[in-house]
Amino acid sequence: MSSLFDSISKLKNLLDADCKIEKVQPPVFASDAEVNIVIVTIACPDGKKQTIKAYREAQALREFIKNIDK
Repeated sequence: MSSLFDSISKLKNLLDADCKIEKVQPPVFASDAEVNIVIVTIACPDGKKQTIKAYREAQALREFIKNIDK
């Protein structure tokens, strides 16, 4: 699988497992400026927290997060 989709795929799997996005750095709606890294913190029902870091696919991950609830 392409690294372009690794972070999005991992996030989809966690969301399907009823985990919730807790924090996105930098905030998705704060700016549409080009970013080099996105860090997403996810809280899962079992109390564990997961972190996804996206580098090359940072913009794609931000767009995916923007469109989750649409």
